[in-house]
Amino acid sequence: MPTRSYTTRLVHLLEELASSQDEALERVARQCADTLQAKGLIHLFGSGHSVIPTLEAFPRYGSFVGLYPLNDPRLMWHNVLGPGGVRELLWLERTEKYIDKFLDHEPLAAGDVLVVYSHSGLNAAGIDAALYAKERGLFVVAVTSAASLARPTSHSTGKRLADVADVMVDTGVPVEDAIVRVDGWDRPVGGSSTVVAAVVSHEIICRTAAVLAGRGVTVPTFVSPTVPGATLSSNDEVFDEHARYVHAARGRTLAQDPAGR
Repeated sequence: MPTRSYTTRLVHLLEELASSQDEALERVARQCADTLQAKGLIHLFGSGHSVIPTLEAFPRYGSFVGLYPLNDPRLMWHNVLGPGGVRELLWLERTEKYIDKFLDHEPLAAGDVLVVYSHSGLNAAGIDAALYAKERGLFVVAVTSAASLARPTSHSTGKRLADVADVMVDTGVPVEDAIVRVDGWDRPVGGSSTVVAAVVSHEIICRTAAVLAGRGVTVPTFVSPTVPGATLSSNDEVFDEHARYVHAARGRTLAQDPAGR
């Protein structure tokens, strides 16, 4: 099988994403622009490999203030086996009524956006995060695969992530995730969902920036010092503004829930 087979298949998935999800991505971008203009936050959540698209969002050269990854270290493995390993993570992300304990300490407020990444859309962590956000007046985006919608859900609500969200961005990734069949092997190789989801992160970033620019709005943007006119200290203003955004967001959260829950 040619070495380009993975790349060829991945490019096909991305071409399908570009052609089929344009309307959904534009809707997300407009909502994100509205949120940023109101000094709100765009929260990003995932577990396991689905943490990676949130890391790609911010801080990242080419991204901007207002993007807020919600990264729970318990939902990111640090070892393959043993403490902080994959088996612990897989159990925890499938356990209901855990994620609210983490989100109770995060500045989610009405009018914000929550983007939830989950290839299957079936894990409790993603569904519970979406339910938590909807209860608090956030706009919820599901980045998931429509191919998984036919699979049964085990969540106590009977819902999948896509059922809770205001809009779904379909990655188009097959249920099995891996996209290359190798002669002589009985299992496919070459996982694709994380790569496509990371592209979705950058689509949201770029499209949101375009919407804001059309409204005459700019926000501090994380920049590589290789960009003409930028220096190593150019991002100090980005981090300063990020701190102000988060401080204001925590204030709004406390105002909506004085108990701080």
